[in-house]
Parts: sequence; C-alpha cells; structure tokens
Amino acid sequence: MADFLTSTHRAKWIFSPQQLVEKYRAANQRAKQIIEKCGATLMEVGVDGSLSYPEPRMAAQDSAEKHSRTKPLSIEEEQCTRVFYENKVREVCENLCESFRLPRKIQATALIFFKRFYLQWSVMEHQPKYITLACIYAACKIEESYVSAEELSKGILQDHQMILNYEMIVYQSLEFDLIVYAPYRSVEGFINDMEEFCNCNAGDDQLKMLKTLQETTRSEVDKMMLTDAPLLFPPGQLALVALRNSNALHEVIDFDSYLRSIFSHQNSMHTMSELSESLNAIDSWMQITKYECPSRKVLRHIERKLTSCWGLSSHEEGKKREKKTKHKSKHSSNEAQNYPKCGCTLENDNITSDHENIERVVNIAIYWST
Repeated sequence: MADFLTSTHRAKWIFSPQQLVEKYRAANQRAKQIIEKCGATLMEVGVDGSLSYPEPRMAAQDSAEKHSRTKPLSIEEEQCTRVFYENKVREVCENLCESFRLPRKIQATALIFFKRFYLQWSVMEHQPKYITLACIYAACKIEESYVSAEELSKGILQDHQMILNYEMIVYQSLEFDLIVYAPYRSVEGFINDMEEFCNCNAGDDQLKMLKTLQETTRSEVDKMMLTDAPLLFPPGQLALVALRNSNALHEVIDFDSYLRSIFSHQNSMHTMSELSESLNAIDSWMQITKYECPSRKVLRHIERKLTSCWGLSSHEEGKKREKKTKHKSKHSSNEAQNYPKCGCTLENDNITSDHENIERVVNIAIYWST
C-alpha cells in the first residue's frame, strides 16, 4: 500500500511559502512576457495534446496597437481567479459525486491536481474552466471511480473533446505524480485511534461525541483544502490541526494527552514539542492567511482583463455565450429528466440561490456556458 513518507507527494509537492511565491511569480512573469511578444497569452491545445502560444505580433501591428496594450493580471488577481475556480471544483464535484455516486476523495484529488497545475502555469495561459474539467476527469480515473469524458461532458453540456485534449496537459504538468494524499483519510484514522484511546464501546455517549467531532473536523479540512495549505504542510499535520481546533469547540478529549499517547506507542523521529510547534505554526498561518472568494465586482474586472489577455474580445465572447446559451437551453430541456435535482444554480460564474427547482444538469450548464 502507498505510504506518504516515501511518496512523491512528500518528496516533490510540499513547498515553503517562499517557494510558492516564487512559482506563482515565475508563471505570472512568463505570461507577461508572452503578452509583450504576442499580444495574447492563451495557449492552443491540439487534439494530440500539443501546446502552442499565439503567433508573435508584426512590427506594424505592434506600433499600431501600442496605445491599447493588453494589461496582464497581477499575482493577486491570479490568486483571486484560482480561489474562485477552486470553489467551482468543489461545487461541481459535489454535484457529480451525488449524481454518479462517487466517493468524496475525488473532490480532494481534483483540488490538489488543480493547485499543482497552476503552480506550473498562469491562468492567463490556460482557461481555468477547462482545467477544472480535466482535473475532475483525471481524479475520477486515479481514484478508480471512472466516469467517461462523454458522461462528464453530458452532465455539464460541454464538448468532451476539450476534456480529452487537456487531460494529457494536466498529467504532464503534474509530472505524472498522480497519487496524492488529503487530510480526510488521516482524520478518519485519528478518530478510530481516539475511540481506542477513550475505550469507547458501541452506544457510548463519547463515541457519539467523537462522530460529531469527526464531522466538524471534516468541515475544517474543507476550508483548508481551499487554501495553499495542501501545498505547504503534510496531510497528517493538517488533520491534527483540524482535529485540535474542532476539539477545542466540543471538548471531547484531552488532546495533549492523546498526542502524548501517540508518541508513547510509536518510535518517532520527532518529539512531542516539535509536533506541537508544527501544529501551532500551521494554526498561525491559517489565521493570518485569508482565501475568500472574490466579490462579483472584482470577478467582473478580472474577467475583462483575462478575456483581453486571451485575445478574445468582449463582444465576440458575448455573441458566443448567447449562441451557446440558446443551444444549451433547448438541449437541456431534453436531457434534464435524466439527472437528479439540485439545490443551487451556477449562473454567470456566481453562485445564486435556486428559487425554482431546476434540474442539476441545467444549473451546471448555465455556469459552464460562460
């Protein structure tokens, strides 16, 4: 069975904060250079997975368009974009997991794939909505819960060829390191260990409290997964931080005593004080680092800049969007009966309340048409 200590996840994909900053800065700087050279940054992806940048601008074009230079996204705007689409990864995964009865771990794997991809690339180079789909598709494969590209694209009314085109690009960008570790499994293991630590028996009140603790901890991990934490810290330590914070709320066990019991039963290379120091450092980082989904106003501003960076005019995109929406609305009415109902709608890249009981497939299609 795979082990985190000997994994590529631990060896290659855990970074320091400074290393992350440098990677994001490098991708952003490369995209800026491409804008200067070509006037646009969006890479073309061939059916064979090949990549190519736009053609360089001619001198005459460069001179004529000098007054209307495309403005690239800042590093902060790129972060806002990633945060927004990571929330979309989670929401689409929740919908698909319910529709196809897929396990929860697919969501975590897709998120980690998405995060790793954009360590290598700028959002100005690859459209995040297609990378989102490719990461979800790849996660289903890796976690042995296969959903075909045709089925996945049918659920969101997109061309399945786009998923297949980007699949190999995702694998290459991940350096084919496809086994990932999320804190959820560690949480489950620690909870089972706590049951033994507390000598819980079936029907005990404390056993019920531990189950409540587990659910609260999962919610804490959900928040962590929408930050850079999975790229900075080992999943086991993230699980312990989430458990410690949840236990502070519910007061189920003496957490320090539990940690001491772990060290008493294992030959660890680290001491109890070193672990506590690491957990405190993660806690401090989580408190000072805010990853809030950007406002509609901010998103619209970034969307306009991105459209310009991709070399797509707002008028051109508007006409395409209107055409797609008309086609998909007609197509959706025929397909919707095959899909379960949904409690939210993803419209115009923003989550809005669903006052009508719209079918899930229609809701997701509205979002992906933008």
